Amino acid sequence: MRRRRKKHSLNVFTKSFLLIVGGFFLIWGFGFYLFVNEIPRHKFDMSLVEKADGIVVLTGGVGRLELGLSLLISGKAKKLLISGVDIDIDKGKLLQKQQIDILKIDCCVILGHKANNTFGNAMETARWMASEGFNSIHIVTANYHLPRSLLEFDRVLPNMTVFSHVVHPKKVHLNKWWKWPGTIRLLLAEYNKYLITKLRILLISN
Repeated sequence: MRRRRKKHSLNVFTKSFLLIVGGFFLIWGFGFYLFVNEIPRHKFDMSLVEKADGIVVLTGGVGRLELGLSLLISGKAKKLLISGVDIDIDKGKLLQKQQIDILKIDCCVILGHKANNTFGNAMETARWMASEGFNSIHIVTANYHLPRSLLEFDRVLPNMTVFSHVVHPKKVHLNKWWKWPGTIRLLLAEYNKYLITKLRILLISN
């Protein structure tokens, strides 16, 4: 009799555990679906861009600096901060690679060396905006990185106007992403980082 009760208790515990785990993964999976659909897919259109005080380019991918510089050259902002640049990088050489007139923009491009992650990018940008007296900013990053970036920037710039612009890396296939293993791994990793960031901000807020 005792053995039957013990076995019954184990079965109830196992079923409850499986239900909890299954429910967790169901919620996690639905959240991942929403996250992927939140990633911007639209093409950049300069004619639709409003003016702001500054521009920040979050380093870490191809095309970001080019887009940031095009915004600056087009007169969409006064200055551009490149956040997360290695301390050994020379601004002259960095701009020289872009095949543009360095003399015209050298005074308006600032290298930020203190950030080594998205949280650092947001903090570095907030300090820079405060020192410049800026109230609005264009953020430039990769499409898959934008949701997490906005979490960080909205936290440190609650009263600022934030415009976001994305580049679309060729190796990130958002169209039928489930067919591309590399894209799946990237999106899963970014989604988990997004959840961790959201949890951290929630805990800090409380």
